[in-house]
Amino acid sequence: MTVRQDVEHGAISDSPNVGSNNESILLDAVEVEWDHDDVSLPIDLPSDPVNPQSNDSLRKFQTFHIRVNPEQDYRADEIKLFSFARPHMRAFHFAWWCYHVAFLMWFSITPLLSEVQATLKISDKEIWSSSIAAVTGTIFMRFVLGPFCDKFGPRIPMGLVLIASAIPTGLTGLVQSASGLTVLRLFIGVGGSTFVMAQYWTSRMFTKEWVGTANAMVGGWGNLGGGVTQLLMGSIIFPILKNLYDGSAEKAWRTACVFPAVIGLITAVCVIKYTDDSPSGNYSKMKKQKTMENVNARKSFQKGANNANTWLLFVQYACCFGVEITMNNASALYFRDEFGLRTESAAAIASIFGWMNLFARGLGGYASDKCNARYGMRGRLWWQSICLLLEGLMVIVFAFSSKLSTAIAVLVFFSIFVQAAEGSTYGIVPYVNPPVTGSVSGIIGAGGNCGGVVFGFCFRQLSAKSAFIVMGSLIMVSSLFSVFIAIQGETRLLSADIFKPMTERHQKNVDVEGSLDLRDVVVDTIASSDTSFSEQAVDDTIFT
Repeated sequence: MTVRQDVEHGAISDSPNVGSNNESILLDAVEVEWDHDDVSLPIDLPSDPVNPQSNDSLRKFQTFHIRVNPEQDYRADEIKLFSFARPHMRAFHFAWWCYHVAFLMWFSITPLLSEVQATLKISDKEIWSSSIAAVTGTIFMRFVLGPFCDKFGPRIPMGLVLIASAIPTGLTGLVQSASGLTVLRLFIGVGGSTFVMAQYWTSRMFTKEWVGTANAMVGGWGNLGGGVTQLLMGSIIFPILKNLYDGSAEKAWRTACVFPAVIGLITAVCVIKYTDDSPSGNYSKMKKQKTMENVNARKSFQKGANNANTWLLFVQYACCFGVEITMNNASALYFRDEFGLRTESAAAIASIFGWMNLFARGLGGYASDKCNARYGMRGRLWWQSICLLLEGLMVIVFAFSSKLSTAIAVLVFFSIFVQAAEGSTYGIVPYVNPPVTGSVSGIIGAGGNCGGVVFGFCFRQLSAKSAFIVMGSLIMVSSLFSVFIAIQGETRLLSADIFKPMTERHQKNVDVEGSLDLRDVVVDTIASSDTSFSEQAVDDTIFT
C-alpha cells in the first residue's frame, strides 16, 4: 500500500505557527512516497528562482521534444545529441559551441607565438607574461558573471562576452610590442568566462540525474577548442596564409586571427536571437509575467562564496582546468624547444591534448553520475579524488619523458585524466547550493583560471621539467581535499558504509514494520536546500 503526503504552499495556512521566513520555503513543495517494500526518497526542493505558484499556461513552451521532469522545473531527463530542438537541446548545443568558439579566440595566437616572438624580438619571459595575462583576463569576469546568470539568465551574457572577446582578437595583427601583446591577450581572455554561462545553462536545462553528464559534455566539447585552435591556426590557416603571402610568416600571423574573430561575432548574434534561458522561457519575459523572482546578484554571490565547499572545489578545479589552459599555452613551445620541431609540427602534436576533450570530460561526468547513482555523493567524491591523483602522477611522468614517442603517449593519458577531473568537478557543483548555482559555478570556474596563473608563473620562473614536477605534486595534494567536502543532505567521502549501494543504505530510514521516518526525511530535505532551517521549525509547521 502506498502512502503519499503532499505539503503545498498555503495548504496548512490555518496553522498558528505559519508565517516565518523559515517556513515559507518549507510550505512550497515537499513530496514523499513510500510503501512497505520500497523506499523512494524525496526529490530536492525547487532550486530555481521560478515561482512554484506560476501558471503553466504562461510558459513559453507547452510541449517538449524531449522527456522532462515537471518536478524539476521541466528540466530534461535525457540527452538527445542529434536534436537541435528548443529549448533544452538548442541550449545544450549552443552552450558547448559558444565556449568552443571562445577557446578558438582565446588561444588563437598561442600556436603562432614562436613566430610572434621572432617578429617582435621579445624574450621567453615576455611571452609567458602575455600568456599569464590571457588567463588572468577571465578571472574577474567569472566571479561577476555567475551572479549575473542567476539574475539575467545565460543567453544575453554569453552573446555580449563573445562580442567583447571577438573585437580584440580581430585586432591581434596590429600588435607591435611585448606590452601590446600582453594587454591585447588580457582583453581577449575575457572570452574564457563563457564557461560560466555554459555550465549554468546546462544546469538549468537538465535534471540532477543528468546534469553531471550534460555539464561535462558541454565543458569538454567547449574545451576541445583548445586543441582545434592549435591545429586550425598552427597547421592549417598559418601555412595557407604564409603561402599566399609568398613565405612571409609575419603577414601570415598578423592576418590569421581575423578568422576566429568573425566566427565569434556571428555566434554571438545567433545565441542571443535563437536560444532560451530556461525550459520556461527567457528570464526577462518571466519577470514581466511575475513567474520569476528578481534575484539580487550581490546576495547570490555572497551565498555561494560563504559555502566552504565552493572553495575546496575552487582549488581542485585550479588543479585540472588550470592545468589544461597552462598546457594550451605551453605545449607547442615545449615540443618545439624540447624536441626541435617546426611550428606546424609542434602545433599539431600539442593539439592532441585538447582533442581528448572530445570524449574524456564527458566520460568524467558520466562516471560521476553513475557513481552517484550507486553510492551517492561519496561516489562522486571518490571518482574526483581518483582522477586528480592519476592526473598528477601523469604530469610527473610526462616531465621525465625524454623521447618524443613516449612524451606523446603520456600526453594522451595525462590529458584524459585532466578532462575527466574537470567533468567530475562540475558533476558536484549543482549540489553545493542549488538556488545560487550560477554564483557557485562562477567562483569555481574562476579557480581554474587562478590555477592557470599560478602554473604559468611556475613555467615563467622555472625550467619546464621543474615546473611540471611542481604542478604534478600540487595536483596530487589537491586530491585529498575531497575528504573535507561536506554538502548538506549528501554523503561524505569517508564513512563506515562507504561501499554500500544507495538502496541498501536507505534502508536505515525504514523501521522494522516497513514504515519511513517522515520527519527525518523532511528535515534532511529542507537542510540540503537552506541551512537556516531548524528542526524545531519543521516540527512546529508540519508535525504538530
